[in-house]
Amino acid sequence: MKRKDLWLLHFSTLFFFLGYILVAPLISPLAITFGASPFLVGFVASVSSIFAFVLKPVGGILGDKGKSFEVMMIGTVLGAVAGGFYLLSFFMRSLTIFAIGRAVHGAASAFFFPSSLSTAINLAPKGRVGETLGWRGTMFSLSQLIGPAVGGLVADYFGFHSAFVLAILFSLVGFLFVSNAYREVRAKIPVKESEEKKGSYKDLINLSFVGASISLFFMVFAYSGMYTFLPAYYKILGLGTSIFGIYASIMGGFSLLTRVFGGREADKRGPIPVASSGLLLITSAYVILFFHLLPPEAYISAVILGMGFGLAVPSLQMLALANLPKNIRGIGSSVYTMFFDLGYLSGPLALGYLAEIEGYEKVFLFLPMLTFLSLSNLILLKVLGRKRP
Repeated sequence: MKRKDLWLLHFSTLFFFLGYILVAPLISPLAITFGASPFLVGFVASVSSIFAFVLKPVGGILGDKGKSFEVMMIGTVLGAVAGGFYLLSFFMRSLTIFAIGRAVHGAASAFFFPSSLSTAINLAPKGRVGETLGWRGTMFSLSQLIGPAVGGLVADYFGFHSAFVLAILFSLVGFLFVSNAYREVRAKIPVKESEEKKGSYKDLINLSFVGASISLFFMVFAYSGMYTFLPAYYKILGLGTSIFGIYASIMGGFSLLTRVFGGREADKRGPIPVASSGLLLITSAYVILFFHLLPPEAYISAVILGMGFGLAVPSLQMLALANLPKNIRGIGSSVYTMFFDLGYLSGPLALGYLAEIEGYEKVFLFLPMLTFLSLSNLILLKVLGRKRP
């Protein structure tokens, strides 16, 4: 796939999420450094998802009105502004300012994420939507491979403030790639509107879209708990932030290996079988993690988890969005990714309350149960699909 506009878009995804994910493993350790309780740690981790959840429909509607690239540019700029708040919070030793930064980063995600997803599908060559989403997912996985390890290592050796400066720089590089992709697309001859299939927002209420969204919710509910409380658990044991950074990087690296393969298989076999295989791997990984929370054994679960995400994520995106009419794909991407935010909001809050009462270790017992619910939902969707005339 050698389309310049698509690759510029893919690289903008890489750098936006580098800026976003680099901060993720630092949230819990920084909050604990500021004296936060487990529930407050979970709340601060959820702030970005609250704002992303509320603002995503705005980003989706603007994208459907032909402003998808402008919306993505706003997202990258807001990512840099969020980094500024993180930097200020470090020097002021203020958890409140850090939470404001999380809120701004949530707004950045609300503008960037849905438009990036819908635009990738819109620009995809015919019959290669899964592959295109696989390459986009590869950029996300690459950010997971590099971001957490770099963030953790930089925070350990140079201080949190240095990691936050990097987050600002990555967001600004993302802006440059989006603006160049915009110039490439504007130079091409647009498809006539009369040639496009029209749809209304009621078309979002279909079996594939709703089923994919529910599975995404349970998958992310579990993922957010792991991503919030595994670094917190390592922190209270006296381990450095780089320990979880390595875990997340292993997960991202193995996800990188299966993303394009998963997308291509979804093009050939359909998204449900591929997504189901991915969720089965994810559930197995969380079972292993529960019994082996400490490295190096914990890294086995990171390998399997990454492979599972590489199969599940592009397949679920394809299941939800590929068959939507183009003129509602922006709001469709917004609603779909709102289930991501709902999962990321619910996980740290609900599991943070559990950690407050029972301790951090109990959190990991519930993760495989949640992803099994996600898998069961897809199996039900397959059965219902067969029964339809």
